[in-house]
Amino acid sequence: MGRIFETRKTTMFARWNKMAKIFTRISKDIAIAVKAGGPSPDNNPALRRAFQNARAANMPKDKVEAAIKRASGQDAKEYEVVLYEGYAPHGIAVMVETATDNVVRTVANVRMHFKDWGGNMGNSGSVAYMFQRMGVFRLAPEGLDLEALELDLIDHGLQEMGEGTGEKGEKQIIIRCAFNDFGQLQAAIEARGIHPLSSESEYIAQNLIELPEDKAKEILELVDALEQDEDVQRVFHNLA
Repeated sequence: MGRIFETRKTTMFARWNKMAKIFTRISKDIAIAVKAGGPSPDNNPALRRAFQNARAANMPKDKVEAAIKRASGQDAKEYEVVLYEGYAPHGIAVMVETATDNVVRTVANVRMHFKDWGGNMGNSGSVAYMFQRMGVFRLAPEGLDLEALELDLIDHGLQEMGEGTGEKGEKQIIIRCAFNDFGQLQAAIEARGIHPLSSESEYIAQNLIELPEDKAKEILELVDALEQDEDVQRVFHNLA
């Protein structure tokens, strides 16, 4: 087991603004999962993943229940997941995952953010080839026999396993698999009584670029602006 290198995370949000954004993102994940697979987590792996992420974010139970109720109602919003691609300053590739009920609004906003922060929005496929879509699970290391777990999960799709850190610097175990094996690996982890801190699909940069701090700050300002947009779910880039 080695150390998995992660692209740096922004920490520019005020804590409560960031928390509100996380709750909004998870609520949309719940809505999309319910629409695709129904409101029962027993038969809906995507919904179970959303619940895990809600617990990890300390999302109040009433907010989770409200998200399910909205998604199950006749007036539920139809969210479309749309990916946008582009370049930040200094040639850094950026992938923007959105969940939107108004594509015209979303594409205009994403293009504006790229322009305002010195980047350029590209066409579909312009940077996607630099990333691999993977299932990513984050686990608390306490009580885990990591060598045994790694050997066990290889038969269920595990491709990478290593150490990482959370936003507060806490140690985490990061497990990655091909996106097509996401559900299979999720079931294997759950069968062992392990409750992930989070489980999401992510676009993992295949080659990272290092920049001096002053130039890296320009990239993170763009990433931060994109992440604060109401339609943006996640932002991925290849800045080391």
